[in-house]
Order: sequence, then C-alpha cells, then structure tokens
Amino acid sequence: MPGNIRLGVNIDHVATIRNARGGNHPDPLSVARALVGSGMDGITIHLREDRRHIRDADAEAICAWGAAGAGKPVNFEMAITDEMLSIATRLKPHGACIVPERRAEITTEGGLDVVNTRAALRPAIARLRDAGIRVSLFVDPSPGQVEAAAEIGAQVVELHTGAYANGKPGELNRLREAATLTAKLGLECHAGHGLTFANVQPIAALPEVRELNIGHYLIGEALLIGLPTAIAEMKRLMIEARL
Repeated sequence: MPGNIRLGVNIDHVATIRNARGGNHPDPLSVARALVGSGMDGITIHLREDRRHIRDADAEAICAWGAAGAGKPVNFEMAITDEMLSIATRLKPHGACIVPERRAEITTEGGLDVVNTRAALRPAIARLRDAGIRVSLFVDPSPGQVEAAAEIGAQVVELHTGAYANGKPGELNRLREAATLTAKLGLECHAGHGLTFANVQPIAALPEVRELNIGHYLIGEALLIGLPTAIAEMKRLMIEARL
C-alpha cells in the first residue's frame, strides 16, 4: 500500500527539557499519551548509560503504557551492556534497537560495527528475542553490515541516515541499495537520524522502508507549531512520498 509507512517519534528530548530544570515537567509519559491520534505510530526512547535524558522511571512507565491496550508500541534504544539487557528483558518493550553508544558523543554518531562485534551481538539478540522482543540493529547503509545483521538473528535493520541528512554525496543511493538488500534478506527495514521536513521524502519513498524514527527535529519544530502539528505534517510528507 502506498501509505504503508510508520512514524516512530523519539521523545528523549522531552526528558532533556525536564532535566534542564529538574523536577517532573514536562513528563515524557504524559507527552506520549497526548500524541495518540497525532499521526505517530510508536514511541522511541533511548535509555543511555549516563541517563542524560530518559531515566529508569520513564522507561518503566512508558513501556508499561506501551504494553497496555491504549498505548503505542515502544522502541527501546539501548547499548549492548548487561545492565541494558537486564532492563530490556524485564520491561519487555515491543522492540529493542541496539545502537552504538559513547559517553562523550552528543548524539549517536554512526551505525554499529556488526561485522566485528557479531560474537557479542549474537547472544544479546538471542536473549532479547527469547523475551519476546523484536530486535533491530542500527547500522550504516553498508552491504556487509546488513548481511551480518541478518546472519546473527536481527529481525529489523534501521539504516543510519545521518550522512544523508548532512548532504554527503551518494548517500541516497547507498541507502536505496541497503534497503533493497535488507528486504531481500528477509529483514524489516527502518531508517532514521537527522530527518526533517525538507529531506524526509526521498527516504520515505524507498519502498522497502517500513518505519522512520524521528525525534530531535520534531521537538524543535514543536517550539514553532506544536508537537502534534509537527508530527502530523511529518506523517503527511511521508505518506505523500509513497503516492
């Protein structure tokens, strides 16, 4: 179907705003609840090791809400650590997306090196899948990385669109080829990082892409037009790109 593409909304930076002043406002769970009906299809949260935005209590509450009938599926971004594996398998979000994580980085800077870390990733993926969690790996649009993700049991590949968003020549072709390969290998294809109203449509138009995960830009646009309106416009552009 032309419009068959989902929008996952990352609400990490709702927590960033709250944490800047302390206290409990704005509350990420309250924001997630308020966004039902806006055009979002799921909520993404990244519980970082340093807890710089989303906190354990947020993850607990949001995953419980997501599991409830009125909630939306929760995509739990996480580093591959024993602590995060224990938290994820206890909270049982709909999906877990394993991402690289460095304490010094401002935001995720690139994809996982699946090729060279498959020995550590394979048992982690198995543990998450055994808990009933759909497992995604966040990778650069490289054939070798996509093939390694399929080999070690991932169900989803999320293609890192950061280089594309930064205008690197040839990245759209790399993403197109990686999306085609992902589907050919039987994995579901997602994409995200740095996507905006201005650059989302070429990615949304890739027929293999089933979901986009977008956060920072939507929170920024919310200051101008409100978050539900920003989400509705992003979803409109995504669907328009499939027509």
